[in-house]
Amino acid sequence: MDKKILLVDDAAFMRMLIKDTLTKNGYTNILEAADGAIACQVYDAEKPDLVVMDITMPNMTGIEALAAIKGKNPAAKVIMCSAMGQEAMVVEAIKLGALDFIVKPFKPDRILQTVGKILG
Repeated sequence: MDKKILLVDDAAFMRMLIKDTLTKNGYTNILEAADGAIACQVYDAEKPDLVVMDITMPNMTGIEALAAIKGKNPAAKVIMCSAMGQEAMVVEAIKLGALDFIVKPFKPDRILQTVGKILG
């Protein structure tokens, strides 16, 4: 599948986990960013079809990056990731235009189901 997906998480292990799940299932065009600020730069340069972004990160949070990306491109497709107990941030992300959210720790089926639903 040639859909371009941007993974954003300050934990390299989490990016690797999601990337591994996606690549094993045919998604090969994967970009990565370690925080929200880098995510915004990569988004502007690469125009990915989907962003999978953590909420809690240094430099620029996922919420701030979501607002920036949606501000430039209201049609941007973004899935937020959060740990349990971040319900208020998840609600804010949905209000800002996130299409869905995945709770950590991830189940590979949930990632694939959500990505497949959004990318069609």
